[in-house]
Amino acid sequence: MTQNVQNSAAAADARVTVLTPAVLALLLGAFLVLGTGFAHSDTIHNAAHDTRHSFAFPCH
Repeated sequence: MTQNVQNSAAAADARVTVLTPAVLALLLGAFLVLGTGFAHSDTIHNAAHDTRHSFAFPCH
């Protein structure tokens, strides 16, 4: 029974180890796309303008 508990704990640790960076990358990517897409600063907007249009992201 102790072995099953240890295996469950190891599996839970492995999921957390994989999911944490994935969720952080998803949040960072969403912030970058939406943050530059709807930024009021011309410098920020123009820096990402061509990339957004190449991915068909409407920015204006």
